[in-house]
Amino acid sequence: MQRVKTAVVGASGYTGSELLRLLLQHPQIELCAVTSRQEAGRSIESLFPRYRGLPGAELCFIEPDADAIAATGAVVALLALPHGVAAEIATALLARNIKVIDLSADFRIHDPAVYQEFYQHPHPAPELLKQAVYGLAEVHSSAIAQASLVASPGCYPTSILLPLIPLLREKLIDPTTIIANSLSGVSGAGKKADTAYLFCECNESLRAYGIPKHRHLAEIEQELSLAAGTTVVMTFIPHLVPVNTGIHSTITAHLATGVDAATIGNALQQAYQHQPFVRLLVAGVCADTKNVTRTNYIDIGWHIDARTNRLIITSAEDNVIKGAGGQALQSLNLMFGLDPKAGLQSV
Repeated sequence: MQRVKTAVVGASGYTGSELLRLLLQHPQIELCAVTSRQEAGRSIESLFPRYRGLPGAELCFIEPDADAIAATGAVVALLALPHGVAAEIATALLARNIKVIDLSADFRIHDPAVYQEFYQHPHPAPELLKQAVYGLAEVHSSAIAQASLVASPGCYPTSILLPLIPLLREKLIDPTTIIANSLSGVSGAGKKADTAYLFCECNESLRAYGIPKHRHLAEIEQELSLAAGTTVVMTFIPHLVPVNTGIHSTITAHLATGVDAATIGNALQQAYQHQPFVRLLVAGVCADTKNVTRTNYIDIGWHIDARTNRLIITSAEDNVIKGAGGQALQSLNLMFGLDPKAGLQSV
């Protein structure tokens, strides 16, 4: 089988480096271009010595130029770039018939007015929004398979959407009562020099941030509203914890009348029984990040609080893999008819 020629644009950050790890070992992908303005001219293995010896690790970084990327024969590009920057290169690549999987927020939000509200600047390419498919592979697999532009979900949204979408579709919870508290490792802030993310500022510390309107709230409410068939407005409180990677979300909502733990379990089982990267725990067991870091799995557990008639869901994932690079690779596999698990099964 011919290997899929793939480019990674913005490959020197935390998510970019995980994409390189996954793609270099993927049996049906040929990594043909990697870009970084800062590292142009260096090889992958010189920047990331852990990849030394892997076939393809001698490939050198180039400038993020659409013509140069196209000249390598790339048929798909994964963009690990900041929001506002990704849209420009995405537009240029699509014009050259290169499929795009964008890991920024530029194409996740359907309404450009909502994008401007949450990101404080006009949408950079509103004409592309209608063709963008939200890349939650377990939910939108058919649309992703046909797409030329995929908006890969954010890390926090993935941890909240996958547990809640089946329950909202089946009307098992009250959509007006959803609260999500999520905790993320420091890599979620990206690879940048910022006092707030220095070791001495993060270590032995835990703090909330981005309240009451963290940017990811826009896509969370958008996708939950689609599942519920009504507008969902919820409370989302993210926290920074002193670990490198991992997200843990605790989500609560009032149960609909007559719903019990078995009903919740059955709904989740029906939704995800054929999804290899969603692992449903036994009712009453809490998800734990130590079981999912360095993997593409999301673990989901649930409890019923009979005193308050609330459902308590816990989920855990790796923010740079299932919440970013691994999920993007799931979309790539779907787009090119590859085994959905290819390049992703590791524990």
